[in-house]
Amino acid sequence: MSESINYINYSCYFTVFREGEQFSSYNSLCIVISGEMELNDGSHRQVFRSGDIYLVRKNQLLKFLKNPGEESEFKSLSMRFDDKMLEQLSEKEHFILQDRVKAPAFIELTTAQHLKYFMESLLQYQDLLENRSPELALLKQKEALILLFKHDPSLKNILYDISDPYKIDLEKFMLRNYHFNVKLDRFAYLTGRSLATFKRDFERIFGTAPRKWLLEKRLQEARYLLEKGNKASDIYLDLGFEDLSHFSFAFKKYYGLPPSRL
Repeated sequence: MSESINYINYSCYFTVFREGEQFSSYNSLCIVISGEMELNDGSHRQVFRSGDIYLVRKNQLLKFLKNPGEESEFKSLSMRFDDKMLEQLSEKEHFILQDRVKAPAFIELTTAQHLKYFMESLLQYQDLLENRSPELALLKQKEALILLFKHDPSLKNILYDISDPYKIDLEKFMLRNYHFNVKLDRFAYLTGRSLATFKRDFERIFGTAPRKWLLEKRLQEARYLLEKGNKASDIYLDLGFEDLSHFSFAFKKYYGLPPSRL
């Protein structure tokens, strides 16, 4: 297990925080200790509060919003599962994946009390687990998997599937996920293509380059939302823009007037 990755991570924020790149590259088990965590996969949005537990699936586009409480900071604990370990365990169990499971990007597990007790117990090992004791982290990952599979054996079909995404309908995927702020190579990977093949297929389908299409699509959606009465400051992040000034500049350049004029 590589020591360059924190497989068990303790988060603490005193102000509202959004993840930069909106992509989950590992299967992760998480618990909210205080404050609120809002997850949005583009079609489903859910808020998790203190004591809530959820599983985030690997290779998913997902927006994270961390909100501190009125009288407390945001705190959470997450455990990433090492792909190599998952592969070794599935081989040891002679597990055969029949078909890829169609499941949401995140799965709530709050009702599994034993998982809650387990995750809360990890708070006592914080000094050891924050990338200082990889052997203990590996042990705790395996313990978590046992508890997960006892709660729901079908989760093996999700966690033991560590293969790369297969080639899917690019047009349908992009129309559903254009508002995620990730790089083109992520979009290419998630559609089962190399970057070169992605660009070639994209231009054949949409008749323009990916970056140009993404910008125009986001700006068109922004105009629609602004005309419905939304504020620029409330929508720019949800549409994939990194900051308000970048959004305002791009909007004025494309439409010839600032967002405030709408």
